[in-house]
Amino acid sequence: MTSSNPRQGSTFQVGLLGHGTVGSAFARLLPEHAERIRLITGSAPELSGIVTRTSGSFDELLERSDLIVELMGGISPAREYVMRAIESGRHVVTANKQLLSRHGEELWQAARTHGVQLRFEGAVAGVVPVIRVIQESLAGARIDRVHGIVNGTTNFILTEMARTGVTFEEALVEAQRLGYAEADPSEDVDGRDAAAKMAILARLAFDTPIHLDQVRYEGIEQIQPEDLEYADELGLQLKLIGTAERIGAGLSVRVHPAFLYPGHPLASVMGPFNAVTVESEEFTEITMSGPGAGGPQTASAVLGDVISAMIPPASTPPTSQQLEIVEDVVSAFYLHLEVADEPGVLAQVARVLADDGVSVKSVVQKGLGEQARLVMVVHAVLESCFAAALEQLSRLEVLRSPPRAIRVLEEEFG
Repeated sequence: MTSSNPRQGSTFQVGLLGHGTVGSAFARLLPEHAERIRLITGSAPELSGIVTRTSGSFDELLERSDLIVELMGGISPAREYVMRAIESGRHVVTANKQLLSRHGEELWQAARTHGVQLRFEGAVAGVVPVIRVIQESLAGARIDRVHGIVNGTTNFILTEMARTGVTFEEALVEAQRLGYAEADPSEDVDGRDAAAKMAILARLAFDTPIHLDQVRYEGIEQIQPEDLEYADELGLQLKLIGTAERIGAGLSVRVHPAFLYPGHPLASVMGPFNAVTVESEEFTEITMSGPGAGGPQTASAVLGDVISAMIPPASTPPTSQQLEIVEDVVSAFYLHLEVADEPGVLAQVARVLADDGVSVKSVVQKGLGEQARLVMVVHAVLESCFAAALEQLSRLEVLRSPPRAIRVLEEEFG
């Protein structure tokens, strides 16, 4: 059995699980940087072998490896392989957000028990070092909120829709052509990928166990080009935002499309880039951004974790809190209504909103006849109150289709 702490000057054997987009990029990157890593760590990393779902023996790979890099994705057989590697005393590096968001606690506990490192910077935001910053640089701070753009695929799609006026479907095809979206992009566009990442960030930032099932999420499939056109008139940018924040004595973790005003630090993040903002009364806010979609970008973060694992030790500590999950939060909203072109429509809408405590901040009236629309932004209100207002609005005879709503983040930072 090889040692996970080789003598200085020797080679450091890295076993690779998975050889897809990220795995193949990592396999190319490792030998390119081996000599530089030797100068940093005293050992030169070397690929000991590759195992995929359909080829290779994990037992043989484990026997000849000091560290296992898991880039297979999914739960099975990744969970079994990662656990076996940890139990055999090998360090593990993974970019598998689904695995960590569902089984992170048992894996981190196993790593602590067996005295090995389980590193996962590439699981959340590509090359953006948000995991390391939260775990190490901000370890002594009380974090109040973490929110960000943690899915480069959806950010590229929304950027293209706003820039060119194309439909969601057309922007998705372009994202796939450029390699920013998978052949099956469902986990990206429906918000599940971002939800898994926010579960991991929430766990680290708020020291409380979070399972993927506790994260509410919405995707971008229903966004229409006209939503972005009207947003431009209102001075807003649309992003898929993941949020984890303290609310009273509880914690809310959620993912949804949201409009941002220009002063928000995430508003200017375009294309396949990710960005995460960490907020605290102690330092106001810190924003980190960088490429988030693509094999080489994630592979670079994985390689950084390999180097860190070669310089011991670090571990993810157990949680010490159990914050209650908060479902009903406060938000402003963009509201799009297709209405009959007749007098008194705006008054009817305003009256329904007011009955549920929803007040209008700004309104734009567009089109005539069958094209008549009301587009408005309402002030921040409990989501339950806004949902009740939407239910009442949907019953108005003057509406020609169901109302469409998108959250608006009102914060602006100077």
